[in-house]
Amino acid sequence: MGDARGTNKRSPTDIDRLVGANVRALRIQLGVPLAELAVTLRISHQQLQKYETGANRLSAGMLAAIAKTLSVPIDDLYRRNDGKEGSKTTQLDRARSKCRHLVDTTQSVDTLNTMARVLRAL
Repeated sequence: MGDARGTNKRSPTDIDRLVGANVRALRIQLGVPLAELAVTLRISHQQLQKYETGANRLSAGMLAAIAKTLSVPIDDLYRRNDGKEGSKTTQLDRARSKCRHLVDTTQSVDTLNTMARVLRAL
């Protein structure tokens, strides 16, 4: 079913493309391979690639899963990088995000305890 302009209402929009680009940028920033994120989200790497390119729309549930997996607030997925003050993440923000992702995806209590000891030692 199309709208007055003859386009499908379920077709990806500019916001869908923005969110997809932000998912890709965050994934790369964290050093997470596409295939690894796809496995974590229980989707194919092709589907994740379609989300990242904006070819397919993300559901609310998938947005929440991606944000949780990448350890970022959902609103980070909607941010526009328009060059304004505060819109770009700092190196410190990126480093914290990488650390948060590593901690949040670690499944072993022993590994987490070792990570904590190493951080304390630093």
